[in-house]
Amino acid sequence: MTRARTRLSHGNETRELIVATAERLFAEQGVAAVSNRQVSEAGGQANNSAVAYHFGTKSDLVLAVVRRHAPAIEQRRAERLAAIRGSHELRDFLDGLVRPLTEHLESLGSPSYYARFIAQATTDPTYRQLVIDETGTSASMQQTIEGVTRLLPVLPAEVRAERSEMSRHLIVHLCAERERALQVGAATPRATWEEAAVGLVDALVGLWRAPYTAVKEPPNRRKTQKERT
Repeated sequence: MTRARTRLSHGNETRELIVATAERLFAEQGVAAVSNRQVSEAGGQANNSAVAYHFGTKSDLVLAVVRRHAPAIEQRRAERLAAIRGSHELRDFLDGLVRPLTEHLESLGSPSYYARFIAQATTDPTYRQLVIDETGTSASMQQTIEGVTRLLPVLPAEVRAERSEMSRHLIVHLCAERERALQVGAATPRATWEEAAVGLVDALVGLWRAPYTAVKEPPNRRKTQKERT
């Protein structure tokens, strides 16, 4: 029994080391640029197949990085949802999209790599949808998105879709840039993660409440096959 527990403990420590190493390398170099072998070597594993043994494919390793942080972020989001139950303020729900992440990043200290990992993974065509689906389908995230949707001004479907993408990019890339700046000691627009969250939520409120311009379709534009059917 003692030997089995020792092996289990050692296996868990090895998996945690591999995930932490992968997160850092993916954040610094991009997911596509880092092989499983490089992760194993950087993690001090004598067996270059350690990643495949413990996780399987690179996609499985990417998901493991996301899931390493998900419980803490989800707990913060669930607590925030409970605090704003019944709210009719758009800002409250946009806040629920931002603060669970910024508070988690602050709790990691510096250097941290998670924001840059998410930025790299969601701009990689191979892993983009995998990560978006994994981070966007939890119960607390769905409830937060429903709250935002319920309180939005009336917008055409294509404008909503466009601004949803803009919102995701703002959150992900502003956090990634701040994380990078903190690591190298560069100046940041806001002094703290708390202030950064305030500024980000301000921008999101403005983005969603901004007027939109209806674009007229050029009279000579040729329709695609999909549009014709």
